[in-house]
This record gives sequence, structure tokens and C-alpha cells, in this order.
Amino acid sequence: MLKILVVDDHPIVRQGVKQIIAETSDMEVAGEASDGDEALNHVKQNSYDIVILDISMPGKSGLETIKELKEIKPDLPILILTMHPEKQFAVRLLQTGASGYLTKDKAPSELINALSQITQRKKYVSSDLISRLADYLNPDQGLLPHESLSRRESQIMKMIAAGKTITEIAQELCLSVKTISTHRTNILKKMNMKKNVELVHYAIQNNLINW
Repeated sequence: MLKILVVDDHPIVRQGVKQIIAETSDMEVAGEASDGDEALNHVKQNSYDIVILDISMPGKSGLETIKELKEIKPDLPILILTMHPEKQFAVRLLQTGASGYLTKDKAPSELINALSQITQRKKYVSSDLISRLADYLNPDQGLLPHESLSRRESQIMKMIAAGKTITEIAQELCLSVKTISTHRTNILKKMNMKKNVELVHYAIQNNLINW
């Protein structure tokens, strides 16, 4: 019996996932969490075969939650289940360690299919996402601007977009002001922008600040 941890801040979503999984004979929801910190505590104290994780929750971001879950249990498969379209976050989250990405508008059967594939150590992606991953591997084709950033650049970009100064970012990341300024220059260049206000506008449009 596969033991699953469901992490979502909406009780109705957790209940829906439980009902879908209850219809299978080889899976069960063995734990629930409403945010990233609670999920980390569950994984530290219990044994799970897979985590179903939303990325838009109060407190710790989905990206940071994945990183910390992987630090605790590197081989633990994580399926992202979210309302956000794949084009916004999927590539970055798969890079970080997620095993699959599924939007909440998909049919229940697709959730079971995704879980089955992931427990076999396979990645689960939709046909649309396969196309986007191909674009990611070919930098001359259709990437969104933020998908060309490194992990550090992406982190700093979102901090700038959230209104933090270069000095504040340097202090928080324990880096020099000069290093952060260099990153900022590279970020603007890669995203074909000239001012911080353009980053802010872009981040808001693409829901990049609070995840």
C-alpha cells in the first residue's frame, strides 16, 4: 500500500484528493498538511511513498518546500498539484526536484495515472509540458523570459520584484552588494529589461512573487 502525504491549504481540496485515492486498492492518504512547514514535520516523523504538493500556500513557498523535502529525503517523489498553468512554474519546479506537475482542472483518472507513473520512478508531464521542456533544452525556441534565469538569479529577481533593495537582498543572502548588483544586471539583460519596475510588472503578471 502506497502511503501518500497531501499538502494543500484548502481542506476541500485535500478531501477531494482523499476521495479519489480511496477508490484505488493500492494507495492511501496517510497524512495531511496545510503548509510547507507542516509538511516538513510530517516527513521528518513519518514514512511516505509520495507527496502531493500545492505551491501556493501561506508561509514557505512551494519551491523552498521542495528543496527542504529533498534535503530530508532525496528520493521522495513529489507531485505538484496546483491551479497554476504549466507555463508559469513547471520547468523550474521539475528542475528543483519535483517528479511531476498536474493542474487541478484535470480529470481524477489523470491524478491516479500521475501517481502510478511517479511511484515507478518516472517523471509525469503532460504533452504540452513535454513541448515546453523541449523548448527549454533548445534556448532558441519559445521560453518565457524568467525560465532562462539560473536558480540564484530567479531568487534575486523575485526579491527585487517584491520590493527589496540591493542591500537588503545582500544581507539576507549573505552576499556582497557588488555580487547582487552584478546578478541584477545579468537578470535585466537576460530578460531584455532596463529597470526594476519592469521586473515588478512582469513578476506580478506571471504570479512569480509569492511561490
